[in-house]
Amino acid sequence: MTEDAGALTQLRAWLANQQLPEDSRLPAERQLCTLLGTSRSDLRKALSVLEKEGVLWRQVGKGTFFGIRPVDEMTSISTLAARSTPSEVMRARVKVEPMLAFEAALNATAQQIDELRHCMRLSRDADSWRKYETCDNLFHKTVAEATGNKVLVSLFDQLNLVRRAVVWGRGRKRAEGPPPDHHSYTEHQRVIDAIAERDAPRAQAAMLAHLRAVEAALIHNEHDAPTPLEARAAMRPATLPGAGSGAEAAE
Repeated sequence: MTEDAGALTQLRAWLANQQLPEDSRLPAERQLCTLLGTSRSDLRKALSVLEKEGVLWRQVGKGTFFGIRPVDEMTSISTLAARSTPSEVMRARVKVEPMLAFEAALNATAQQIDELRHCMRLSRDADSWRKYETCDNLFHKTVAEATGNKVLVSLFDQLNLVRRAVVWGRGRKRAEGPPPDHHSYTEHQRVIDAIAERDAPRAQAAMLAHLRAVEAALIHNEHDAPTPLEARAAMRPATLPGAGSGAEAAE
């Protein structure tokens, strides 16, 4: 057995004997070397192996800890949003949210159904897209909460954070609000009616139909959106023929 393999075996045995709680900090490397009777270089190799296995995690300036590295939630969401597309977000919503509507029809309280109806009234009164989006977000959040399942609510919250970062981050709509015949009004009402009548399959189908309509509108907007070059050109001030600056001519 090589010295570094021996250090790994000793470290595993020491951890097993200590029965450390999750996120416990290990002694400093110098102290561990003394406890295990190994060199620092062999200890570091052993620590690296266990870190790759998920037994330990290390952070510069803080030390080495027992257990799985904690996830920084907001960093994780930001990273996921940066790597996701609106199409991927919609496919995830189509898989998750109809199931939430199904569960909501089985478990919603009378108060939650009233809250859904209140969301509906607020969205119809919205005089800007920003206000409408706030009401829409509240509607879908209330459907999730009506499931009565904390795990499902947490799942929705994670998906919703990514949705807002990916889709809303692609640019705002014009200042005025949605038209009186906006498709979501009727679609949301069908979801509410099915939940209120405890018709789970109909609630699921209504939410799926709503999300398909949202998906179609999203695809349409993506196709109509200007290219980066067009958007850049649109932001330039108008100039008379032949009056462009030297910088514009260089481009």
